[in-house]
Amino acid sequence: MDMPETVTDAVRLLENEGFRIDVPFAVGSEPCHSCGQVLESARLIVRRTFRFEGASDPGDEAIVLGVECPACGAKGIVVSAYGADADAALIALVSRLRDARTEGSTRRAG
Repeated sequence: MDMPETVTDAVRLLENEGFRIDVPFAVGSEPCHSCGQVLESARLIVRRTFRFEGASDPGDEAIVLGVECPACGAKGIVVSAYGADADAALIALVSRLRDARTEGSTRRAG
């Protein structure tokens, strides 16, 4: 599966690639399940990005990220609303990726 059609497909693809930890996107408050370091959104390494747009409802926008802990390399998954309902820190992270796209891949599904 190269281009997932749903959020569930994207999560399954990432799990098959070794991304195992569910990472809640809460800035500076969630410890890595492997090493205990606090996962700060600005330091997360994003390896894969999948963005989904609702066919008719902008409220259906979602993003799935395959992320890596910068301290220990543990791989995790972030699933979040995107667009108007997205967390501001998530938007900043994705914008940073757009500006300096050096790692991972970007996919767009609809």
